[in-house]
Amino acid sequence: MTQVRTRIAPSPTGDPHVGTAYIALFNRCFARQHGGKFILRIEDTDQVRSTAQSEHDILASLQWLGLEWDEGPGIGGDFGPYRQSERSDIYLEHITTLLDSGHAFHCFCTAERLDEVRKEQMAAKQQPGYDGHCAHLSKADVEAKFAAKQDYVIRMRVPESGNCEFNDMLRGEVSIAWSQIDMQVLMKSDGLPTYHFANVVDDHLMEISHVVRGEEWINSVPKHVLLYQYFNWTPPAFCHMPLLRNPDKSKLSKRKNPTSINYYRDMGYLPEALLNYLGMMGWTMPNGDEVFTLAAMEAAFDISRVSLGGPVFDTEKLDWLNGKYLRESGSDADFQARLLAWAQNSGRLEPIIPLLRQRVEKLSDVAPLISYFFSGPVSITSESFSHCKLAPVDACRALQFALWRLEALGAWNRDEVESALMKLAEVLDIKVRDFLAPLFVAISGQPVSLSVIDSIAVIGLDLSRARLRIAIETLGGISKKQAKNLEKEFTQLGH
Repeated sequence: MTQVRTRIAPSPTGDPHVGTAYIALFNRCFARQHGGKFILRIEDTDQVRSTAQSEHDILASLQWLGLEWDEGPGIGGDFGPYRQSERSDIYLEHITTLLDSGHAFHCFCTAERLDEVRKEQMAAKQQPGYDGHCAHLSKADVEAKFAAKQDYVIRMRVPESGNCEFNDMLRGEVSIAWSQIDMQVLMKSDGLPTYHFANVVDDHLMEISHVVRGEEWINSVPKHVLLYQYFNWTPPAFCHMPLLRNPDKSKLSKRKNPTSINYYRDMGYLPEALLNYLGMMGWTMPNGDEVFTLAAMEAAFDISRVSLGGPVFDTEKLDWLNGKYLRESGSDADFQARLLAWAQNSGRLEPIIPLLRQRVEKLSDVAPLISYFFSGPVSITSESFSHCKLAPVDACRALQFALWRLEALGAWNRDEVESALMKLAEVLDIKVRDFLAPLFVAISGQPVSLSVIDSIAVIGLDLSRARLRIAIETLGGISKKQAKNLEKEFTQLGH
């Protein structure tokens, strides 16, 4: 039997997501159950959004959870490189194969033309997609466009009729009409591969036997199956896991729930408790135990026991489970050690020392001043904002704009935070003091505190985002219609 090889392939374009850890956990358990290997690959071909910091955070968060990989960055292996940005020659070789066989073609359509085609298709209530405008260009036409230095992408050909049929380990036989599948871009104008192309090439060359990923990728399987056929390769087994859901059953998102692994680490959740909880997402131990170790899950794992009902990521249940770990595992000395390590390693204590020294007269003054740095949501009501000069609706607007501006920061430090908020106050034509007043309340729960700029920088994006969101709801919230209007206004402000 071929060795089982599974992989997790995160894109380093943001915070380390609990959904990534969830899929990584099930991939690792499946591999371990079959004596196989669990591989980590970094899909960093998005040059605009990919960052070294994001990659570092993803790797560190998975290691913090105990989800070590057998091959990948920092470890190596026989199938590297394990970063897509280091595999350009491999993709170039394989795209040439597809062009030579006629399974791919050069597309010179401009963004403006593609937008116009899409608008016409939408108006006619047709399936939006590429219309094949360049699919039948002659070799001479292509050479002429090359000579004119016209930009191009490389697309793959797709059957015009029939269905793509494949087997999903959890869902059985799946059939998707080829008419629903676009002529996918395989190579972008910058010469880098798209996710779909690099994904298939890498999975084959790394001998991935089972692709276990989120169900949002089901509709992409035909594109992948087609590429396997074009290369005359045997596709892996596909298994699409149910998505994590918010309590309202919507897809888990940072707009409604903290999704960054760093948030839960900084809040003082134990890695084994968070991993245990993720293991309960759509799966149960055969004996019904709710508290179990990673080793126990790996030993008992059977992927057929995964339920297709969308598992709800409920922080109340996570709190209960984390509490059990805190109370029932280890001694008092262990608890003390973990508490001190969390306080010191969260990265919050050191940068606030200089701020504290300017404000205290005795050491007992410290606790009231810094408690909000180490707490979860702060306790606030609408009355907490009564001293603010901005009306509630204007305060909501300012807080929402601040949240969006902070989320867009390329770097997360005091100077960046200050610059972003000062510029925002300026373009909104609001006095800085009045603009910052609701932020003081949202972040610290108090009308005055240590510098709110410093506080936001120290607390970080995850906790700041959660507190700003709570403050907006406390002030009356923002309806969907209002949010749409605010997004338009925010876009027009520029950055």
